[in-house]
Amino acid sequence: MKMENGVYDALALSYEDWEKVVTEVWKEPRFRADQICQWIYAKKVFDPHAMTNLSKTLRDRLIYESPLKVPIQIKTQQSRDGTRKYLWRMEDGSQMESVLLDHGGHTTACLSSQIGCPLDCIFCATGQSGYVRDMSVGEITGHFLLMEQRLGKDVGNVVFMGMGEPLLNARNVFESIRILNHPKMRNLGGRHITVSTSGIVPGILDLADFEVPVRLSVSLHAPNDALRGKLMPVNRRYPLSALVEAMRYYKKRTGERITIEYTLIDGLNDDPQLAYEMAALLDGLGVYVNIIPWNPISRGPGTEELRRSPEGRVRAFCAALTELRIEFEKRREKGTDILAACGQLAAAN
Repeated sequence: MKMENGVYDALALSYEDWEKVVTEVWKEPRFRADQICQWIYAKKVFDPHAMTNLSKTLRDRLIYESPLKVPIQIKTQQSRDGTRKYLWRMEDGSQMESVLLDHGGHTTACLSSQIGCPLDCIFCATGQSGYVRDMSVGEITGHFLLMEQRLGKDVGNVVFMGMGEPLLNARNVFESIRILNHPKMRNLGGRHITVSTSGIVPGILDLADFEVPVRLSVSLHAPNDALRGKLMPVNRRYPLSALVEAMRYYKKRTGERITIEYTLIDGLNDDPQLAYEMAALLDGLGVYVNIIPWNPISRGPGTEELRRSPEGRVRAFCAALTELRIEFEKRREKGTDILAACGQLAAAN
């Protein structure tokens, strides 16, 4: 429970923290912690003046001693397919984007964990835009709750696939998951939460031992070190041998199926032979593969031009996966028209 400048960040407090603040600091009955959490996480009310079953003294303490510092919504865009992209401003003036995906019967919040990204993957606008800082626990939980408030209903699924690498900010991401999962807070089931990583091995090992059983998605994009290192510089630090070993540990510890993300880029990683390499690399893991169309991004001068794989090459790659009996899905493109699809978030709008 961290205090800065004499105040607590309310959206970073765990349920146990709320109990301590309410009973030990404010000398209030324990049930007040439940009431406060219900206002924030069930009703999505962030103005203490509107928390009508709290005393004026307690509301004033929330305002001055534990403020609800939610991000400021700058802009919302809506795609033809129903996808919504939000641009948020943090307290320090930095900006980030997140996305709400409409799947018809349910919705998924694509959350960010960093302002920018330090990994510099060549196919991703976020990495190309540079890295500013990690997001705080309160910023992560706050922008999710605001997305639900704007939508007017609870969101069924959360994926940490927005801006940034979640496992480079693992402490804050894990704490935000604990908050969202807690039955007296947001009560979002662990199996409705997915953490997507570019392959941060220590973070995968920590996720395997994490007390909340969340799902794991790994951005692979190439099945050998030479090619993956070209597409994703992180592979030089955590090569495929270490990554696969960590994935096996996660699978053994959790029993959960791992999703593999594979973006097809014309002439780079879409040769059907690479599907056979991927099958050999991931043998015995029982993964599920998402085949993703590369989404156009703005790239700096002098960088190599990338192109989406043509349909014929996509079909050939998928035919190889079918022959190898690897379960896969061609991900339906969503939000491309508003630059909200995979790899397009940059907060430079």
